[in-house]
Amino acid sequence: MSTAAQPDTQPDTRPDTPRPAGASPDPAADPVLLEVADGVALLTLNRPDRLNAVDSRLMARFLERLDEAADDEAVRVVVVTGAGRGFCAGADLSVLEDLGTGEQQVAMPGMAYMAARSLPKPVIAAVNGPCAGLGLIIALTCDLRFATPRARFGTGFARIGLVAEQGLAWLLPRVVGPSRAMDLLLSARLFDGDEAERIGLVDGLHEPEDLLPAVLAYARDLAAGSSPVSMGVIKWQVQRALETSLEQAMEDADPLTRVSLRGRDFVEVGSRLRAGERPAYPPLPSGAPRLGAEPPTGLVPPAT
Repeated sequence: MSTAAQPDTQPDTRPDTPRPAGASPDPAADPVLLEVADGVALLTLNRPDRLNAVDSRLMARFLERLDEAADDEAVRVVVVTGAGRGFCAGADLSVLEDLGTGEQQVAMPGMAYMAARSLPKPVIAAVNGPCAGLGLIIALTCDLRFATPRARFGTGFARIGLVAEQGLAWLLPRVVGPSRAMDLLLSARLFDGDEAERIGLVDGLHEPEDLLPAVLAYARDLAAGSSPVSMGVIKWQVQRALETSLEQAMEDADPLTRVSLRGRDFVEVGSRLRAGERPAYPPLPSGAPRLGAEPPTGLVPPAT
């Protein structure tokens, strides 16, 4: 767990979004905010005075918010960002101090940190500031990442006597390659958004004031124009292909292609698109299955 940076006093200047979802009586006390508009759920890690550092309460709430977004038919794409000037600076220093004696037994969270990968909806990180340790892991579980040139990234663990936690040794090489991952893990050095884009850790850069509007615009475009069914299945295909062979990817694609050719979105909506009309794809139903080991043919509804 990397430590949190110094407290942040800069106010949050994110643009307002129309509909808060699941708001607590005191939003300022909610460690993860959720707002929904135009098919996009905006999840905001909300401990700006601690650069959104992770403690048990924030992590539990983050998982709850992901579940809410996954089961909300109004949500087609999820965006994750941080309040204030940080994305997530790692584990909260108080958590590390509690564990620092080496006497406590630590309950490992298992696959909890990978929750964004199982959502049958695209999850996009808008990295608006420091992104280190557990924060970097959260960003890497997202399907796409955008940042500012001055965002700061780091693994952190080797500098405080820890190992690559929560699947980081699996996630990072798949994004930047094994030798770059080794450099970033062994040195635990900090690097900026420009380098993050150069090595493929982030998919694009925007100035701080433009980052969230640009990411939300991108997400809204996906929500308006792409089939939620297709996006969910494609997400599974890409994740699966990174773990298997070309032959397995072809084998996986066969049943998915067959069911999609008979599916509602291709037969009913796609036919209107082919006729030159704008598509209006229905949402994934509430309770749609999470992505798992098997091809998600159940996500594809048949044509009526």
